[in-house]
Amino acid sequence: MRGHSHRVGRAARKRRRKRSTAIHSASLSHQLQYVRLMKFLHQRGFTSTFLQPALFSGRGLQTVQTIKPGELVISLPESCLLTTSTVLNSYLGQYIKSLNLYPVCSWNPRLSPLLALCVFLVCERQHGEGSDWFPYIDVLPSSYTCPAYFSDAVLDVLPVAMRRWALEQREEVREMHSSNQEFFRTLQPVLSQCTEDVLTYDALRWAWCSVNTRSVFMSRPSNSFLSGPDNYALAPFLDLLNHRPDVQVKAGFNNQTKCYEIRSVCGTQRYEQAFINYGPHDNQRLLLEYGFVTMSSPHSVVYVETDLICDVLRDDKSLDQKMKFLKENNFLHNLTVSSEGPSWRLMVALRLLSLPQTLHHLWRAALHGQIVGEKTEARSNQTARTLCQQLLKDTQKALDKILHLLAQCGQPDREQLEVVKALRKEEMWILECCVKALKDSVHLDDEMSSCKANIGAMS
Repeated sequence: MRGHSHRVGRAARKRRRKRSTAIHSASLSHQLQYVRLMKFLHQRGFTSTFLQPALFSGRGLQTVQTIKPGELVISLPESCLLTTSTVLNSYLGQYIKSLNLYPVCSWNPRLSPLLALCVFLVCERQHGEGSDWFPYIDVLPSSYTCPAYFSDAVLDVLPVAMRRWALEQREEVREMHSSNQEFFRTLQPVLSQCTEDVLTYDALRWAWCSVNTRSVFMSRPSNSFLSGPDNYALAPFLDLLNHRPDVQVKAGFNNQTKCYEIRSVCGTQRYEQAFINYGPHDNQRLLLEYGFVTMSSPHSVVYVETDLICDVLRDDKSLDQKMKFLKENNFLHNLTVSSEGPSWRLMVALRLLSLPQTLHHLWRAALHGQIVGEKTEARSNQTARTLCQQLLKDTQKALDKILHLLAQCGQPDREQLEVVKALRKEEMWILECCVKALKDSVHLDDEMSSCKANIGAMS
């Protein structure tokens, strides 16, 4: 009886685990949007046996049977992909190709592949259910949490480096919209409303974020109608796969099968969410490019600005000369700290900055990563801690401001603030860990020095 009870208990635990897994997801397959999407894809030759759309903390794809290591996760036919070939073969093709008939001037250079895709998405969305691509466009988000959407108040609570990149992103979209107004007007014959009411800044921003966040890399041959690298492909259904930094997959377009394929390296259990890996990006890059952050990423770092370094070391009379030397040797970018401590590049820069002017002859050695003395090492360690502590103060101020804004904002700003809050909270954790690592390294150095002294005394 006791043995029998033990077997029942083990089975019950397995059932509980299964129920627990199921609770965290809900299938979306029955919803009209996804029924139409699957019908659209099936008509173009796609068959899905492993995956179904599901709701987890957000939308994703759930396995309906176990995917073994090495098996295909998904194989999406080329006919299902939305590429520049789709655009050039559509009703927009003649308008894009006609730009080549005129001499190049300020308003009619060849379009970029990105702009061609954006204009197509906006026009197709305006056509509504009359669009061939309506089943796909209907499941795209109506807005995004990319910095291009951020209000000034949200931009203000971003880390310094990311705020700069976010402003550049916003300006890129504004420039794309403002510099192509003449071309947009030529599209009036294919639109049921005025081009000014269809190809608005908001509409182009939505399309830009749709392509930038959801496309897969697929290199295509250049053509005479578009300018620049052509490597975007929108992949319906496949683009519901979410990112996880520890997942390994093999992905790319298979020229033999004419399908975009994703193959699992480690496999996925039945009813679990299937993930892919967008690349070794830190959270600032993930937020900038995709509009989300992920916790416990091995690639997460905090960026250290040169302005902050200069402020911390402002009393050093030779600071300008040292900073010039570092700049000439390309050592003033990508200075970061992680939860394990300062990056190699940052410590190299801080060692050099910690050298007194009288040891100018050691600058080159420091640049090559050499330890140039215990006192210099101690000073660089202390500077690194000071930088982290200042960044901690800045991060805490930003979090306080975010909480204040959350208490009085509407839904669009709330979504943006929540993702920035997650980024800032992770940065707080990274900085705290880095400070601890720096303190531990000092204690370790002290212990080693004490051991050497004791050995010397004994000998």
